[in-house]
Amino acid sequence: MLTVVILTFLAVFAVLTAVSLAFTAVRESPRTELKRRLRLMEKAKNLRPLPDDLRREILGETPPFERFLSHLPIIRNSEKWLDQAGTRITVQKFYLLVAAAMLTGFVLTVILRKDYLLASLVALVIFILPFPVLLSLKQRRHDRFTEQLPDVLTMIARSIRAGHALSSSLELVGKENADPAGGLFKTAFEQQKLGLPVADTLTNMTERIDSLDLRFFVMVITINSEVGGNLAETLDKLAETIRERLKIRRQVKVYTAQGRLSGYLLAILPVVSFLLINFLIPGYEDVLTKEKPGQYILALAALMQLTGFLFIRKIVKIRI
Repeated sequence: MLTVVILTFLAVFAVLTAVSLAFTAVRESPRTELKRRLRLMEKAKNLRPLPDDLRREILGETPPFERFLSHLPIIRNSEKWLDQAGTRITVQKFYLLVAAAMLTGFVLTVILRKDYLLASLVALVIFILPFPVLLSLKQRRHDRFTEQLPDVLTMIARSIRAGHALSSSLELVGKENADPAGGLFKTAFEQQKLGLPVADTLTNMTERIDSLDLRFFVMVITINSEVGGNLAETLDKLAETIRERLKIRRQVKVYTAQGRLSGYLLAILPVVSFLLINFLIPGYEDVLTKEKPGQYILALAALMQLTGFLFIRKIVKIRI
């Protein structure tokens, strides 16, 4: 009977998830993407303010659930995080999937263990888990973009030397490069083609990816548009500077590899030892797991272990 209940619940959840994905696929159109970009621009603080009639239209097109989420301080920037991570999922779908996963974990834990406190902890862990994943995706996308940027700047400089305008150079970069650089510059070219100044389109790129090197590039373009100068030569020097920074960053990674590996081993070794002893000698660690003083000792040991790991991460993490 228990197996039938679990399988039925999982089947219903799979059907609902499939329907949600199908509905989202239908909604993913150029018009939907344009409205999503406009909503991001409307929420950005450092961009040129949108006209009142356009802002009212954007707010009117925003689904009620997303309008409700936008008023919550914790998840006010969720759409920006999702965009910077390179995902195409909407805030509404993201939180619906998180809520469905939390409900699934809670129900399965209650059915299997009949412990509501444990089920609540499982649901809390499921709620927290997507955010480190988003941060990891964001960092991975940032690293890919940083690796691409020197070649992108060199391409723009050569295009300008060949007599092309800056807007044509942005189009060339968007066509010839893979994501994320290709997609970002393609969007910038399309925005300026619709009438937005080039400086504003490049500023929009800094909202979609948090890159210090990209901010340097935007600053160079802005200063050059105001005072003039040899833009191609400046871009070549900026590309060379970024390449040198990347070279130093790789050398620092090599020098700190031993420290990072030590931190990971010190964090994993006690957990592996605890599980291995519990598997080889059942009941040997019952004093730690079932007695109150033992549980306090385990909690203190876990806290000290986490503190030590964070200290090691802080020592070996050198910003270039």
